[in-house]
Amino acid sequence: MSRILIIEDEESIAELEKDYLELSGFEVEIEENGETGLKRGLEEDFDLLILDLMLPGVDGFEICRRIREVKNTPIIMVSAKKDDIDKIRGLGLGADDYMTKPFSPSELVARVKAHLARYERLIGSGMPENEVIEIRGLKIDKTARRVYVNGEEKNFTTKEFDLLTFLAQNPNHVFTKEELFRQIWDMESLGDIATVTVHIKKIREKIEFNTAKPQYIETIWGVGYRFKV
Repeated sequence: MSRILIIEDEESIAELEKDYLELSGFEVEIEENGETGLKRGLEEDFDLLILDLMLPGVDGFEICRRIREVKNTPIIMVSAKKDDIDKIRGLGLGADDYMTKPFSPSELVARVKAHLARYERLIGSGMPENEVIEIRGLKIDKTARRVYVNGEEKNFTTKEFDLLTFLAQNPNHVFTKEELFRQIWDMESLGDIATVTVHIKKIREKIEFNTAKPQYIETIWGVGYRFKV
């Protein structure tokens, strides 16, 4: 069953959309605030988003931009604003469709079905999906070699990316600095294992909320490092 997230602050409109979509066999959830809607859109797996433009907290343009940076989930924008400039801006940010209020719920359902079918065709067209590791707001796109923390992209050097990816692919396993050096730098440590410590410090600065209390890469004193899940 396809999951749909409606981000809409007008309760009556959101509930009407939800009723029609559920009657068509979709699982539907509603968020009335832009900030919580953005958070759920980034962290959870929805098959399609219905996104109002005027929202408290974060507006629909910003939500669309942030989600499109990391996901290809179909997005249908809805708004009472009829100006072409808003439609052009929304589609330019990556929205798949733009509907002007008022519209019939049956038309919305038809468009939802069409976009889901189109997206499924694209996924099944033989184009392999990117290999991605996602853990508590951290997203490592191995195919594109890009890292996101709560939807925000962070810049990583080649070795930083390789080290983070290796640890994340081997969660809860404690590696010594020597083991990590051999794995990432492909050579014996030759006593130069301080570079591992330096790279771990740089990675933590980019992915940890509090480097003093890391939630991802844990130091096992006297042994090495472990990626916590």
